[in-house]
Amino acid sequence: MKIVSGLKPLRKGEKLAVLMPGMGAVATTAIAGVHAVRKKLAQPVGSLTQLGHFLDDGHNHGRLIKDVLPLASFDDLVFGGWDPIPDDVYAAACRARVLNRDHLEPLKAELEAIKPMPAVFDTEWVRRLDGPNVKKGSLREKAEALQADIRGFMEKHRCARGVMVWTGSTEVYAEIGPAHASLEAFEAALDRNDPTIAPSMVYAYAAMKTGLPFMNGAPNLSQDTPALRELAEREGIVTGGKDFKTGQTLMKTTIAPMLHARLLGLDGWFSTNILGNRDGEVLDDAASFKTKEVSKLSVLDSILSPKQHPELYGDIDHKVTIHYYPPRGDNKEGWDAIDLYGWLGYPMQIKVNFQCRDSILAAPLAVDLAILADLAQRAGEKGPQEWLSFFFKSPVTAAGNGAVHDLFQQQTNLFAKLREYADAAAQAAKQAAVG
Repeated sequence: MKIVSGLKPLRKGEKLAVLMPGMGAVATTAIAGVHAVRKKLAQPVGSLTQLGHFLDDGHNHGRLIKDVLPLASFDDLVFGGWDPIPDDVYAAACRARVLNRDHLEPLKAELEAIKPMPAVFDTEWVRRLDGPNVKKGSLREKAEALQADIRGFMEKHRCARGVMVWTGSTEVYAEIGPAHASLEAFEAALDRNDPTIAPSMVYAYAAMKTGLPFMNGAPNLSQDTPALRELAEREGIVTGGKDFKTGQTLMKTTIAPMLHARLLGLDGWFSTNILGNRDGEVLDDAASFKTKEVSKLSVLDSILSPKQHPELYGDIDHKVTIHYYPPRGDNKEGWDAIDLYGWLGYPMQIKVNFQCRDSILAAPLAVDLAILADLAQRAGEKGPQEWLSFFFKSPVTAAGNGAVHDLFQQQTNLFAKLREYADAAAQAAKQAAVG
């Protein structure tokens, strides 16, 4: 593991811009939640940066992570973003129906003040949504307009640093092609308006060109393309993704390690979901669902190691389905039927019915990722941050590295990196005291 040689300190009063492409249910829930915590109207339940403790090192044992590491605080965060629907955050949150009105009303003035900038949006990439608040022009012009948005937002709000966290919809399935093969090819593709350049890629490009880390909360093909990996490396930009680990995959990456640890055999795992929010509507399109399906299906092979244990996990029947059901709104329900076997091959079953709230689970991840990406950027990191895999369904890794999906191994790797940063921060403080 690379040793962090320096960690830029925070200056009191410095603001961190948190810019979100897609200001729907997840983004508005995250923004409202931060404002509610600021006003002491709620607790930041589910947030590692706010409630997490160091657990297993002698020096920091039992101390809050935020008391040990120089993290941007909730008071430091300034939110903005883009959306094809022009509603302000209060109106969008009311429309999303994740949070109750009695939670939103005390925050109304703050939320109404946050209005989305015109989005880079294309119905060829997200077919079930549309809206008038969109940028015009070529892909190159849109990329330059996003960069101008970022610079203008940071200047207006006097932000010292910024982070971009994708909280938008799942785009249609795509694979890496010639336009994504190198930065030179990508920029040429922008100039010729290449239809294989997705909006999420334009956002990632604009973020990196303006010095912002890019965290991808959907399974879109963006910062993991060779072109944008090259840009992140060249510009020294932190990246992370993809697809917030919520709902059914959270359960899967918890249960599967138990099966593997106990060497219990697995015949099949059937997963189905119903949800009725904007995400559910988008995933009702087969091309967008394929993107999500690939993200979800990659989990079991990584955790169970079928090559190591072909007799137990070599021929698993693994299926995933998602159904759009409007009456359920943001309250996703996931069913898992797991067919396993134990000693002498005797069959058993596990049934899981997780009645979760999709955006309630995703919102603290979006906020934590913004804060931790900023920490990594100040520490001089660049490229895919594998230690952030804990937050993602389909972690992006450095070239040649396999993704870790086991939630508990991810947690171990996360805390190892946080301890490394804690040591760097302590060393910097010691040097400052001597100086």
